[in-house]
Amino acid sequence: MIRQPPETASIALPGDGAKLCAPSAQRNRDPLCALLAQVAPDRGRALELASGTGQHVVAFAAQLPGLHWCPSDPDPTRRASIDAYRADAALGNLAPAIELNAAQPGWGQHHGNQNLIVLCNLLHLISTPEAQLTIAEAADALVPGGRFVIYGPFMRAGELTSPGDAKFHASLTAHDPQIGYKDDFDVLDWAETSGLVPFRVVEMPANNLAIVLEKPTG
Repeated sequence: MIRQPPETASIALPGDGAKLCAPSAQRNRDPLCALLAQVAPDRGRALELASGTGQHVVAFAAQLPGLHWCPSDPDPTRRASIDAYRADAALGNLAPAIELNAAQPGWGQHHGNQNLIVLCNLLHLISTPEAQLTIAEAADALVPGGRFVIYGPFMRAGELTSPGDAKFHASLTAHDPQIGYKDDFDVLDWAETSGLVPFRVVEMPANNLAIVLEKPTG
């Protein structure tokens, strides 16, 4: 199942050719690159889930050339956009986009041996069971010592901490009662259940949060 988010959660404007351009991706690209520079491994395999337009993953691959990046998305229009950005970037460490729905079971075993998995702005657009499954599958896909970076808007200890977040969460639940902001403590609990441990929790611009998880080596 591919959920259709409300228009307020999925603003991607037409660009050149197959490219789509999301203004939010343009805004948060640099802070995310700075975060990954601090928490990502130097080498290995990196998988981006729900890559969307492709603006993020091209920047990530340029920032972290020691990682071989694989973007993914369930939407063929977005995969075409990713591949258009990839063609322009001409980076040797960036693979073509693959079809992958992070909220469906089984992908962790099929796309294993990942040193890094990155997920931006998805958990609030899927249900709680789907979010739990996404985290469990990512845990399966990581090598010991691998890291999972989850970025987006979250409740903090059960509270929506800004008027903008309250308005956005309300628009999400009005569109689909099963989706909406997840609580940061719940996400950490789901991660622990899946065998992941907290590595770092980082406050990001626009009241977003980055939850960095690690798969233990022992």
